[in-house]
Amino acid sequence: MLWCRLRRAPKAGHGDFDLKGQTPMMPQIVPARIRAALLGMALAFGLSACGINNVPTLQEQAKSAWSEVQNQYQRRADLIPNLVETVKGYAQQEREVLTQVTEARAKASQIKVDASTVTDPEKFRQFQEAQGQLSGALGRLLATVERYPDLKSNSNFLALQSQLEGTENRIAVARRDYIETVRAYNTEIRTIPGRWIAAFMYPDAKPMETFSATAGSDRPPEVKF
Repeated sequence: MLWCRLRRAPKAGHGDFDLKGQTPMMPQIVPARIRAALLGMALAFGLSACGINNVPTLQEQAKSAWSEVQNQYQRRADLIPNLVETVKGYAQQEREVLTQVTEARAKASQIKVDASTVTDPEKFRQFQEAQGQLSGALGRLLATVERYPDLKSNSNFLALQSQLEGTENRIAVARRDYIETVRAYNTEIRTIPGRWIAAFMYPDAKPMETFSATAGSDRPPEVKF
């Protein structure tokens, strides 16, 4: 009789239970919004794997390195007035050299630099030339110190000497790091697939300028006293 009752039982419908597991029998349908979310996640992952973020990532690294170059050149510029005043106290007759340093510093400070400078060849050239002229004038000033033993032993001058040497080293490191990051960035936007990605996703991405190779540019200027 039990078997007959089971046969006469109604067919499983919406919300019914199966006889074995006593679990509700729900239709296996994935909502459209969940499918869309999964598809979006898969697409984002695929694009990330293709390097779609390489261009902006390398661009930001290069900009950060450029900021460090500016910071170190500014640090050197900030040391020069004290250096000039200290030398002037012992070697007023070196007026010409002192004037050259002061004028070169003023010219370098007048060059307006920002993030756009690295994508403007003319602005970048002006910046590099101004800093080169300042380095030359500073080198001539330091060379005159050899003729003044009292100046070489002055405590204030010795402190400036240490700070200047450290700054020149930092400038060399900052320039080296900038050159390397720009090389990576420029390579990315000039080669495939980075070139395609930049054209479609980052049309404003432009090649960045770098410091020209000059004799001795691979090492900081030697400061002797």
